[in-house]
Amino acid sequence: MAENVYLFVPNIIDYFRVIFAFVSFYYMPFDHIKAASFYLLSGFLDAFDGHFARMLGQGSKLGTMLDQLIDRITTMCLCAALCYFYPTYMIFFQFAMALDIFSHWLHLHSTLMKGGDSHKKIDLSANPVLRYYYHNRIILFTMCAANELFFCMLYLMHFTPGPMLTVGSMSVGLFTAICYLSAPLSFLKMFISVLQLVAAAQNIVAIDQHDRATATAAKAQ
Repeated sequence: MAENVYLFVPNIIDYFRVIFAFVSFYYMPFDHIKAASFYLLSGFLDAFDGHFARMLGQGSKLGTMLDQLIDRITTMCLCAALCYFYPTYMIFFQFAMALDIFSHWLHLHSTLMKGGDSHKKIDLSANPVLRYYYHNRIILFTMCAANELFFCMLYLMHFTPGPMLTVGSMSVGLFTAICYLSAPLSFLKMFISVLQLVAAAQNIVAIDQHDRATATAAKAQ
């Protein structure tokens, strides 16, 4: 009897991620605490789907696609809300959305074209920065978490700077402090997305060149 891939534990976790994300989107216009809580909960669960996939031997192509798409769509929807709350900086959020989707789309497809089964498995010919980024789970989790925190704190700061923290003679809101601390890692992640886009394009071009050379050689025979 065939296994029911839909009911694999990591895939079920991803279904809950989608539910929590849309609950967050519902609350975004009028309840920033519930919206941020459900959004961060959806993002937090991302740390567990891969763990259970490896532990239970339940890795799947469906799970790989769900993981990619949920990450992209949740961040994109939050950025769409930020375009509304911070219209002056709309071009920045549009750039962030476009770069994130563009780079991961090319990267995932170049990986599949090369025979890989996951966008997180980079072959030795790829950029060494990307290889280290994807193969070190601590760095990967830290960067992704910081990126989500940065955009989520920007959302919260539209309503309130958060509980006030006093450092010496200075006071700063908790949400503001987290935003400033996570911003450098978020910008670094954007830079890595640029590297990912370039590396993926190079891989696809190399495949194109190989296929065209093979076709030319076949015609010459």
